[in-house]
Amino acid sequence: MTSDLLAPLDLAFWNIDSDRHPMHLGALGVFAAHSPTAGAHAADLLAARAAAVPGLRMRIRDVWAPLAFGGAAREPDPGFDPLDHVRLHAPAADFQQAAGRLMQRPLGRGRPPWEAHVLPGVDGASFAVLFKFHHALADGLRALALAAAVLDPIDMPAPRPRPPRPPRGLLPDVRRLPGMLRGALSDVGRALDIGTSVAVSTLGMKTTPALTSEPSGSRRTAGVIVDIDDVHRIRKAEGGTVNDVLIAVVAGALRRWLDERGDGSDGVAPRALIPVSKRRPRTAHPQGNRLSGYLIRLPVGDPDPLARLAAVRCAMDRNKDAGPGRGAGAVALLADHVPALGHRLGGPLVAQAARLWFDILVTSVPLPGFGLQLGGNRLTAVYPFAPLARGQSLAIAISTYRGRVHYGLVADAEAVPDLDVLARAVTEEVAALTAVCGP
Repeated sequence: MTSDLLAPLDLAFWNIDSDRHPMHLGALGVFAAHSPTAGAHAADLLAARAAAVPGLRMRIRDVWAPLAFGGAAREPDPGFDPLDHVRLHAPAADFQQAAGRLMQRPLGRGRPPWEAHVLPGVDGASFAVLFKFHHALADGLRALALAAAVLDPIDMPAPRPRPPRPPRGLLPDVRRLPGMLRGALSDVGRALDIGTSVAVSTLGMKTTPALTSEPSGSRRTAGVIVDIDDVHRIRKAEGGTVNDVLIAVVAGALRRWLDERGDGSDGVAPRALIPVSKRRPRTAHPQGNRLSGYLIRLPVGDPDPLARLAAVRCAMDRNKDAGPGRGAGAVALLADHVPALGHRLGGPLVAQAARLWFDILVTSVPLPGFGLQLGGNRLTAVYPFAPLARGQSLAIAISTYRGRVHYGLVADAEAVPDLDVLARAVTEEVAALTAVCGP
């Protein structure tokens, strides 16, 4: 396996990484244990299987070649030892509490940036595995593929082969110059549109102190499970998509949480970034992160649950009509037009600008519809965790698995010591929506 340069957005993630704001994503999987030693056996399996997965051997090194000066590349680590990445911990009474402490630890930059932490349950009836992948190594889809590679073998659909690319010469084909020029002009127009949208998104904005904070480097996680049948019942009654309902639930939960902590929710409309993947999941060799996004104002200040859902639906419809390539949420696409050295030098500035762009991340992470196992132990729940941007105190990731929706909440532990209250508010909001929508 040879080295390959990081895609521009991957390089951006690599350069904004810091000890206090590590850019890794995670997933906490909870398994039903067949025996008290199932966790230890699972750790042995993960280490043995990781050695055979090429993608888990890849480290990231700096590149100073003339055509990629200041960039970085993935390359095989000649000293790769899976035991450096798979850790078996002492039995845990609270998987989420343990996951929060582990999520705050940055991944080592001198070796492949991923880890798997096995947490046996104190009752011996369950164990959990926390997977951590740096965003420069894998986005949500790629992380899923890497994690699946170390779980029990399953029948997966074969990836669709990519057509071979024609060889590129040193100079562009003159026949393509008109199209390239039109594309460049279009890119300029798109960049201006995105920049204007970002500026407009800050107008009349009422800050939400609970969602912004000075970095403490600490982390707390929480998980919530919602019945997908309740979500479908709400969607059928009010229209829109499942994703609209899940985002509206976040808005309602934030309102309940802010009111309970005494911060007040009237007039609050935080900007939520909803990432949108722009690459196909079945390509044989995913070439890094390709993300855009939608930016919407969550109607936290509206006291009516159905009005909040209608507002989210309208905002998402407007974003979809415009497409993921335009608007304030598409800022990530501009990474493609920044040279490698620009990413390296500007990384710290970009990291600090996140709070100017959005207030909270709400992202969906796809999961397979079939059951997963590790060592014959069934996966019963899986909570996705998103990276927490500098200056922000909360990020929410959502996955659907086996008929249940899993919300994974990551927060700055000092700014949000009451994350359990927000988690409870998610359940309460679903119940409120279900009640007003009827049977």
